[in-house]
Amino acid sequence: MLIVFAATALFACPDKAKEPSSSPKPLSAPPPPAAAPAAQAEPIIGEFTLMNFQAKEDMDFFVKEGAKLSEDLVNLGRMLFYDKRLSKAHDISCNTCHDLANFGVDNKVLSAGHRGKLGDRNSSTVYNASIQLAQFWDGREPTVEAQAWGPILNPVEMAMPNEKRVLDTLESMPGYVEAFKKAFPGEAKPISKENVGKAIGAFERRLITPTRFHKFLAGDTKALTEAEQRGVETFATVGCTACHTGPGVGGLMFKKLGDQKPWPGLKDKGQGAVTKNPEQDHFFKVPTLLNVAKTAPYGHDGQMATLEDAVKMMAEYQLNKTVTEAEVQDIVAFLNALTGEIPTDFIKEPELPASTAKTPKAEKAPKGK
Repeated sequence: MLIVFAATALFACPDKAKEPSSSPKPLSAPPPPAAAPAAQAEPIIGEFTLMNFQAKEDMDFFVKEGAKLSEDLVNLGRMLFYDKRLSKAHDISCNTCHDLANFGVDNKVLSAGHRGKLGDRNSSTVYNASIQLAQFWDGREPTVEAQAWGPILNPVEMAMPNEKRVLDTLESMPGYVEAFKKAFPGEAKPISKENVGKAIGAFERRLITPTRFHKFLAGDTKALTEAEQRGVETFATVGCTACHTGPGVGGLMFKKLGDQKPWPGLKDKGQGAVTKNPEQDHFFKVPTLLNVAKTAPYGHDGQMATLEDAVKMMAEYQLNKTVTEAEVQDIVAFLNALTGEIPTDFIKEPELPASTAKTPKAEKAPKGK
């Protein structure tokens, strides 16, 4: 039997008893028959399953919150996101590793940073990052605003030597001076560390990608195919919703990697390396699964090449379950339905302020390298 996830009730009022009339009333034409209700496919998903993906704030809430941010602030954040002059060698921007035209990733196991150095963790997508409980795999920063400075000053990534170098770079360009004044009107010193983070964070808070699954949650029963709906049910019955919940289908908790069976070859201490608490060793943020079909490879170290690999390993090491090929394909069908649309107009690379003679020059590579 098909189970409808959003219950409705029809109420009918009984006719009042009619009093006898002394004079008969003329007969009138019978009313036209009621129009047949529009055919609508009923979902095969139970209400209990769908509740795993509901939260106090839904995707529409986050879209509206992003829309409240001023256009001047968001436009400034877009410029900073694309500006390679915020890197030591003027060759890397935020967009280099978080390619917005490619669902916010570079599809590499490990991204190459300053002078080709490789990081030690896979670069997560910036799409929908702001709706998660914390940033980075180990959750060391609470918001996208706080996260913004991490890559800029990381010696393996953009490698700027200090905050002063970044602020001097921005202050050397009249275009940025004016843009910061517009974004932060009335401030005595609008170009500041805090405001750089606020601007980049504001831009990223607009990078929200609702999916067909969210349309389904909102009541559009035809937004998902039967195979995709079956995938949602399988995803829940296997146990994936123990961690992957809410509007982002994840991103709301930390979980030990290898919760049921030791994860093979795991050395990264994750959250424990930040907190210095051994009880949090090997805990990582549960990632959002929005756009997951486009953001391979998977895991903090990028060692899971395909969705099928990820589903099997997560089931085995996190849930101590062996999934059948049919279950894997069901879940993968659902995961593909979590792909949103890239906001192509919003992410167009902007014209950047022109450098001046005062703008710090790019660091030249050492001879022979």
